[in-house]
Amino acid sequence: MKKALLAAAGAAALFSAEAAAQTQPLAAPAAQTQPAYFTQYRSLRLERDAQGVLVASFNTNGGPLTFTAQDHTEFVDAFYRIAQDRGNKIVIFTGAGGDFIPGIDFASFGNVADPGVWSQVHDEGVQILENLANIRVPVIAAIEGRAHVHSEYALMADVIIAGQGATFNDLPHFAGGIVPGDGIFQTWSYRAGPGRAEGFLLNPFPLTAQRAMDWGVVNEVVPNGRALARARELAEIYLRAPEVTRRNTRAHFIQPLKERIVREVGYGLALEGASAAALVQSHSEQR
Repeated sequence: MKKALLAAAGAAALFSAEAAAQTQPLAAPAAQTQPAYFTQYRSLRLERDAQGVLVASFNTNGGPLTFTAQDHTEFVDAFYRIAQDRGNKIVIFTGAGGDFIPGIDFASFGNVADPGVWSQVHDEGVQILENLANIRVPVIAAIEGRAHVHSEYALMADVIIAGQGATFNDLPHFAGGIVPGDGIFQTWSYRAGPGRAEGFLLNPFPLTAQRAMDWGVVNEVVPNGRALARARELAEIYLRAPEVTRRNTRAHFIQPLKERIVREVGYGLALEGASAAALVQSHSEQR
């Protein structure tokens, strides 16, 4: 009899607890947090939607990016973190303010004739491209306006979408007196062919989006202002494939270019460093 009373009391207590729980308001779901690294880079705005599409926008204070030595340093880590974060299912690189990367602050790099300064530039330059090559999900570049500095970042993408008014150029290298050795030759010769790349880099000019498409560099030319929207449309299509398929396809497509990057860019940057030192010396002699 005693056992029966205890069992009944226990059942009543359990029923009361369940009823009380049902009458309590449900706890609000935890807010979706973005990775800490999303806010760690001055010139790269990172935004990811619920499907895992990451949009990385180059910018200076929200406008077009003027590339600096600090960016050169920070992008090494940024591209590494983007590559290792499996929450990123598709990556889109674009620029803010109607341009991709239009300008560069040469003075921010300091005395490039100093071996210590160039050693850092050399190492970072290699790591930037290797880390881009190690992004193992489909990568799209959405180009508006001027891609006149580090256009090789765009050419590391699987697909390039360009607005009609977009132009590609190479302001920092041969026209400025130094060897185009930081990977821009490897990417342009891989996409457009060595003859076109050599002619373009020896005598740089604003290459139109349509001509870049004719050369096989750009995949689609869209109305101005539509490049990012089209990139998002393609991302939706790519997301229909299984994740392993997406990741392995990117790894397969980038491998030939990645081999060239690993094999050649360190050497190219060494040549570029020697030419930068010679340029600094010639300017000093002219004073």
